[in-house]
Order: sequence, then C-alpha cells, then structure tokens
Amino acid sequence: MQRIWAPWRMAYLSGAIHDDGCVFCQAKDAHHEDRERLVLTRTDHSLIMLNRYPYTCGHLMVVAGRHSAELDDFSDVEQLDLMRCIRHARALLREVSRPDGFNIGINLGKAAGAAIEGHLHIHVVPRWNGDTSFMSASADVRVIPDGLLESYDRLRLALEKNKSTQI
Repeated sequence: MQRIWAPWRMAYLSGAIHDDGCVFCQAKDAHHEDRERLVLTRTDHSLIMLNRYPYTCGHLMVVAGRHSAELDDFSDVEQLDLMRCIRHARALLREVSRPDGFNIGINLGKAAGAAIEGHLHIHVVPRWNGDTSFMSASADVRVIPDGLLESYDRLRLALEKNKSTQI
C-alpha cells in the first residue's frame, strides 16, 4: 500500500485552526507575517497569495484589498488592479512552474463553491497535462507533490529576482 503524507492538513482536521475573522483581511494587514500567511506580494488594492488548501501545486489567489464579496462594490480602479494581479500571478507561475494551462475563476457564494464567502478572491490554478490521475477519479483525492512553504519560497525568490516586472 502506498501512503500519501500531508502533515499540514492535521491542524485543519484536528480543529486547531480557529475562525478568528477573515483570513484575507488578516493576511492583508500582517506584513511581518507574509511567509506564514503565504502572501507573495501586495498592490494598493489587492494581494497575491498561495491557497493554503490547494487544488494543485502553486494554486494562487488574487484577493481584493477591501472586505466585500460583491463585484459591484469595487471601483473600476480596484477591478483593474485585480485583473493586473491575475495577469502577474499567471506570469509568475509560468516562469516558476511551467504549467500547460490554467483555471482562473471566482466562486461567488456558497452555492458556487466559495469556502470564504465574504471576501472576493480569484483562483489562479496552474494545470498540467495528466495532473489528474486515478487518485482523483477513483478516490476523490488530490496528490500535491510539493510543500506550501517550498512553493512559497520558489515563487517569492522569482518575484525578488524580477523586481522590474512589477504589477
């Protein structure tokens, strides 16, 4: 029997992670905790961060700077900033991970699959040909072959190296 190790999930499964408010607002305001909160970069109106419970390696989220889940609540400037961050996140993943494609999307409301309903965020998910295997089809299990902090460090290093390609 093969084993899949995912030790970072234990805190979630054991209930050690408590809901102390909006994780996106906390991440936005905790500049000194970027690595712990998986924040890669910020703009005036958005931030780019790794998803703590990824669908694939390098699953990023572009998060609105203001706490609202309604698209209509955001100004044209804020919406443009979100789109620029999506473009930047995709370029970063292309450079570091070299995926074959991307899923980019917004889940608005619980019925649409939003796990965090109150704060607008956009998923940027790198995809590779063959990244779904028998595990996904037969056991509804995703195998993520890289650690979150290892992914974070690689992406952050690429951001630092390419300061000239800012958002």
